[in-house]
Amino acid sequence: MDIAAMATIMKQSQVQDAASISVMKMAMNTAATNGDAITKLADDTVRMMQQSLQPHLGGNLDVMG
Repeated sequence: MDIAAMATIMKQSQVQDAASISVMKMAMNTAATNGDAITKLADDTVRMMQQSLQPHLGGNLDVMG
């Protein structure tokens, strides 16, 4: 195999590696975003459940001490 062919094969391999890494980064960012959304949804759900069980709590603030 000549040097030019080997160089071409190596360059194609580098491009494939770079593309794979790029796709993996996009997948990781998507997973992180989805995880953040699930955490926020869970927090909101807990807050709504607490409010529905004890609706009188947190509605008034006594500033006159």
